[in-house]
Amino acid sequence: MPDPSPPSVPAVPPTPPVPLSALLAREDLALRQIAGPTDPGIVIHWAHTSEMADPYPYLLGGELLLTAGVHIPEAAGSETYFDDYVSRIVAAGGAALGFGLAPVHDTVPRALVAACDHHGLPLLEVPPQTTFSGVARAVWQLMAQARLAELRRVAEAQQSLTAAASRPAPVPAVLRQLAQRVAGRAVLYGPDGTEIAAAGREPGTEVRGALADLARVVRPAGAAARPPHPGGPVPPAGSAPPVRPQPAARRAPADRPGSGQDRRPPATGGSAAPPATTGRPAPSSATDTVAGSHLAAYALGAGQGFVLGVASPQRDPGDHTIASVAAVLLSLLTGEHQSGAGAARSSALVRLLLGAAPEAVAPLLGAERWLVVHARPDAGTPISSRTPMGGGDPQDAVAASALGAALGSALVDLADGVVRVLVPADREPDPQPGWTLGVSAAVAPDDWPAADTQAARALARARATRTALVRHGGRPALADLVTHQEAEAHARTLLAPIGATPALTETLRTWLSLHGSWDRTAVALSVHRNTVRQRIARCATLLNADLDDPDVRMELWFALRQTGEG
Repeated sequence: MPDPSPPSVPAVPPTPPVPLSALLAREDLALRQIAGPTDPGIVIHWAHTSEMADPYPYLLGGELLLTAGVHIPEAAGSETYFDDYVSRIVAAGGAALGFGLAPVHDTVPRALVAACDHHGLPLLEVPPQTTFSGVARAVWQLMAQARLAELRRVAEAQQSLTAAASRPAPVPAVLRQLAQRVAGRAVLYGPDGTEIAAAGREPGTEVRGALADLARVVRPAGAAARPPHPGGPVPPAGSAPPVRPQPAARRAPADRPGSGQDRRPPATGGSAAPPATTGRPAPSSATDTVAGSHLAAYALGAGQGFVLGVASPQRDPGDHTIASVAAVLLSLLTGEHQSGAGAARSSALVRLLLGAAPEAVAPLLGAERWLVVHARPDAGTPISSRTPMGGGDPQDAVAASALGAALGSALVDLADGVVRVLVPADREPDPQPGWTLGVSAAVAPDDWPAADTQAARALARARATRTALVRHGGRPALADLVTHQEAEAHARTLLAPIGATPALTETLRTWLSLHGSWDRTAVALSVHRNTVRQRIARCATLLNADLDDPDVRMELWFALRQTGEG
């Protein structure tokens, strides 16, 4: 079974290969193919000149071998010599053979043409005016052009992926951009192996199952229980994914001079057993080829269990780099972004559950003062869950975590369609595309509940005024001129007629804060505008007050603020 980890010694250079057709298209070289296959997919990795009768020991694979036929003996009239010569080139992995005319041979030997046709090796005729060094220079020029095009493609992809990561719903946006760049399918798997989000062309059942298998290979052992197997039955516990036949690759014979093993890896890195059964750490990436599709899987983050899967119809130069950039971005959006932060948060949670005060565990979280941020998604942002994180649609939790990462905190909670983020006070939140935010004042840990209320009210105001971000105000007010006890006593007396009906109190508070706007109050409270009118009329009756009088409104607002309702 092939090992998914990359070989220690690459079989070919890191430069992109050159299509043989591109070399033949160079008019200055005047090369002509006279034998062998004409597949446009044939590529060469370098050019090498040799006049050895057996060039096998000196080839690494992928070469255009150039020869003037100096090595051909005068008695090589039979086909045996050329058949042996070509078969050794093919066994060494040579990509093509170039035969130079003059000064040794005026024509290409017919037996050599027949041998190349028989063994499927492209044979090029090199005219007398074309030097071998000129052919080698052309190969390197084409490689440089291909390398520049690859770098440009990777740079453009990196820019587009980074831009996608800053859009609303960044995880689906990154997956869509990656799928577009590789002309295939991109899938984000959760720690339990389920598809959290996907983009691009839907593959067949066999490819889906193979990609899920490959994700198991790179997922850290113990990250989650056995994942479901898309398109098929769940494999037995501890079993390895099914082994698929790998495409045949040219192999060196066992008697290769000076080499006890083949120096070229298999064409693909097929699936392997899960790391837990092999006793080895999971690789960070793995590749496979199934049903004509090229598959790759990348582990995200530091052992969090998220995996990026990519399926494409072909594997172009730069695809691995582009997918790696996407994997880094997705790691930032889904995983930890502070070393040791997860352990500190776990410790803080345990201490809170065991009765410790918030201010006692706050130092574990790395800040003394905090902001509470409430956020609701705008239209198009995929948050629909009305259950806490850990339940409901996994994509909702990923989007919520991505928002937390953008705000600089991993302390995120999702419930009732609202994302709450606890942010250190030194990280001032900015408006986030696709979200409406309400931000509390900076508070010490013992005031977190009050800050939560402030953030909720700021969010309601932001939604009502269609503002991207609203901060809780902290300016000095009239209340500062009166003692708290006196102001609170006056407020409770004034609001006593409606104090037992929270719906009336909340409606009055919201209506006053929005300057008597029926529509915006209805939006903030998620009720019909007629309901708002009825409640305000009820308040006016019970309070025996003219709510159109600005003095009355000011006094009521002052009272609501003192009772904690403003």
